[in-house]
Amino acid sequence: MRAVVQRVGQAEVRVGGRLVAAISRGLLVYLGVGQDDDETHLRYLADKIINLRIFEDEDGRMNRSLPETGGELLVVSQFTLWGDARKGRRPSYSRAADPQRAESLYLQFIEECKKAGLTVRSGKFGAMMDVSYTNYGPVTILLDSQKLF
Repeated sequence: MRAVVQRVGQAEVRVGGRLVAAISRGLLVYLGVGQDDDETHLRYLADKIINLRIFEDEDGRMNRSLPETGGELLVVSQFTLWGDARKGRRPSYSRAADPQRAESLYLQFIEECKKAGLTVRSGKFGAMMDVSYTNYGPVTILLDSQKLF
């Protein structure tokens, strides 16, 4: 699994102009599921994201995690994180999981995050979404469950 994690002051997702989900201060996570991903990968990534120490402490240092700050989580599916543009000009998505498997693991990921007691919102899997947010910092972290980066 791959994730782009952004620390946000606010974020929202709209589908067809209709508000689907919104959070205040917290993390916006774009989540991509690969062909070889399974429950082990989603648990690893959920734990990593939940416990990332990228929120300021009283000294202004990034030393606190999402649960410590009471922040919220917005998870948006994004298969394009598996896009491979090394050859040609059109990315190949052949390493992305098929939609049924991807949706299942995406939903399991959301449930895993909820188990941590977080407020978790989500986009609509497979939909064309408009995502807007204020990146606070800015802080953006790239994660890969196979630790490729």
